[in-house]
Amino acid sequence: MSHNIPQSTLGNYARQYLEYLEIERGRSLKTIENYERYLTRFLTASGAKEPSDVTDDLIRTFRLWLNRQESGVREGRHETLKKKTQNYYLIAIRSFLKYLRKRGVESYSPEKIELAKVAERTIDLLSVQDLHRLLAAPSGDSVKEFRDKAILELFFSTGLRLSELCALQRDIDLTRDEISVRGKGEKVRVVFLSDEAKTAIAAYLKKRKDMDDALFASDKARDDGSLRLTPRSIERMVKHYAAKAGIMDKVTPHILRHSFATDLLYNGADIRSVQMMLGHSNISTTQIYTHVTDSELRNVHKKFHGKSREE
Repeated sequence: MSHNIPQSTLGNYARQYLEYLEIERGRSLKTIENYERYLTRFLTASGAKEPSDVTDDLIRTFRLWLNRQESGVREGRHETLKKKTQNYYLIAIRSFLKYLRKRGVESYSPEKIELAKVAERTIDLLSVQDLHRLLAAPSGDSVKEFRDKAILELFFSTGLRLSELCALQRDIDLTRDEISVRGKGEKVRVVFLSDEAKTAIAAYLKKRKDMDDALFASDKARDDGSLRLTPRSIERMVKHYAAKAGIMDKVTPHILRHSFATDLLYNGADIRSVQMMLGHSNISTTQIYTHVTDSELRNVHKKFHGKSREE
């Protein structure tokens, strides 16, 4: 790792920073690979070699360069990097500069780097009716349908990320209403099992014949001999049952995670609790869901407020 970063004083600091992220901050290798790519492009494109080289002009020039980079061709048009992608670079640079400050190295102030304005994020959600139809879609008596029913119920009960659900082990304790999962950054959190999820998982495990350690298994072994379902196979399964349920909108495991969060907020849960259950390290990530519930409250207000005046 870090072999692409230019050889210079600033490049050496960048290597040390990536090692710091891995060892002291416990960031995932995927995160470190991304930060390496962002910093490599920054140092290469800007030509910065010393901490003192990072100035207002250098940052401005790099941002212009970044804004003009092509990301591909769509419908015959050459597209540039999205603002959200550009911000990933700026966040990495800002974090690197904070690390230099922590080391006592004089350089550019990270607070002076402002992120690009991006369009407000929207969330795809299932209607309550579509959600109920989806959860009821696996209705057969095969092991596969029992398994798929358990997966869908577990997604909605816990708000698990796809990778977290795939990693679950078979030795789950169904006498309890909670399980511990290891999420992003190796952080462990507790998620809670609904009665429907526990019933579906118990029925599936009773139906299984294999002895694989994975909670959810395929009928075909992977290259490593494991039967553990892959994320891709679960994505295909969710899409299959959405079609079976007659749902026209796109449905993914992550949309089920959105449905879990908004269901809690609609029913009065506080945002801090939802943040903990989703495993968000920053509450600003969770606050996107409040925009959805705000719009729902607006509909309620419009429907029920001032009715006495109409009489």
